Amino acid sequence: MMFRILNARWLAPQVRWIEVEAPRVARHHKPGHFVIVRVRDGGERVPLTVASSDSKTGVITLVVQVVGATTEVLCSLETGQHIMDVVGPLGKPTEIEEFGHAVLVGGGVGTAVIYPQAGALKAVGNRVSAVIGGRTKEYVIFEKELGEYCDVVYPCTDDGSYGYHGFVTGKLKELLDKPQEKVGAVLMAGPVPMMRAVAEVTRPYGVKTIASLNPIMVDGTGMCGGCRVKVDGKMKFACVDGPEFDAHQVDFRELADRLTSYRVEEKIAWDRLHGEHECKLAEAERRCASQ
Repeated sequence: MMFRILNARWLAPQVRWIEVEAPRVARHHKPGHFVIVRVRDGGERVPLTVASSDSKTGVITLVVQVVGATTEVLCSLETGQHIMDVVGPLGKPTEIEEFGHAVLVGGGVGTAVIYPQAGALKAVGNRVSAVIGGRTKEYVIFEKELGEYCDVVYPCTDDGSYGYHGFVTGKLKELLDKPQEKVGAVLMAGPVPMMRAVAEVTRPYGVKTIASLNPIMVDGTGMCGGCRVKVDGKMKFACVDGPEFDAHQVDFRELADRLTSYRVEEKIAWDRLHGEHECKLAEAERRCASQ
């Protein structure tokens, strides 16, 4: 079975919005779930968060950043083309509770993770705020979409080109320091260094803080062991035990080291992909020259 792409467009530089026809996934998807995608036969299995789903139309939305060979191939696909495999939903869904005031923190494509959480948290009566960040204005995504559910959205940019000038941690601390905000919980998704920093910001306040550890997943089934993480001193697998955990109990230092485990293999795959492209280009140039 092939999965048809109904809409593919660039959401930000190197960030692709892909709507895929996947009825079974759409019927069972809940906030926090992810899918495993395989672009072509023999290709790498890539875990991706489902940003949204529609059980009536059978469509799910994936937000993909080009970070390696497989994601570059995936992001090169256009509307009407197909993805070989989309398996899911996988992982445990977000535990939606009444926190009073829930603050969602998203960095880069991690903002796609907090988007479905926003709607679910609002539906049970929470006041919902979102703090979202990017290097510059063009990297701030999902602001309008989050605004449909959130009481307020705070965009942040590292260079000050849009919204709050600084990291999401700075804006989050401002909210935590205001007694009238009464933050009951913080849910976050994004780069591991960002999540580690957020956990340290919320720790002194004793605010419940949940981290989505999607960035460390590899095969998404628990078989490879690549997403091992210590939580409260116990070994867990992000893909089957999570991907969401109490951020104050996560060993982020060990987690950061594991992120570099496959760097050599990733470079080999990247070089091979671009080598193939260069060979095809050279072959086309030779054909043109001989005509």
